[in-house]
Amino acid sequence: MAGATRGRRVNGLKPGLLVAAFTLLLDQASKLGLIYGTDIRLTYPWAVFSWLDITVVWNKGISYGLFQQDGEGGRWGLTAFMLAAAVFLIFWLRKTENRVEAMGIGMIIGGAIGNAIDRIMHGAVFDFLHFHVGDFSWYVFNIADAAIVLGVVLMLAGPVFFKSAAADSGSAPEKP
Repeated sequence: MAGATRGRRVNGLKPGLLVAAFTLLLDQASKLGLIYGTDIRLTYPWAVFSWLDITVVWNKGISYGLFQQDGEGGRWGLTAFMLAAAVFLIFWLRKTENRVEAMGIGMIIGGAIGNAIDRIMHGAVFDFLHFHVGDFSWYVFNIADAAIVLGVVLMLAGPVFFKSAAADSGSAPEKP
């Protein structure tokens, strides 16, 4: 029985897509819950801790508010870019054999789709988490943004620090 899995390539498509779906669900649930389930738009900011507020920022740019796009062309251009990146990453996901890398790619896919949904539905990305300490204030972001950043770290660290499924089973990866 142990030899039955030997030599079999395990790709990261299924675990990556599961992480993408979970990330997307968590992102959209948090945003929709705040936007439609509370009066946050009228009563923000909400101090959660001395170093964390829940607030309302509509980001028409990309990460960290860069490249703000006020027109419809920019809105749809960024939306198309995010969706194209998600499709590209799904193809990449099919090739990876490293589960950590697959989880990272899944987080990026889920985050990109989550922010694209915001652009389609609202014309901008809803950011609400604001960390600050004393005079230092970090950018306002959301679950999708955090997932994208963590996903990039995992995607890059996976192949470097963690063995692939093929290496774990003691077999060499098949050549294309």
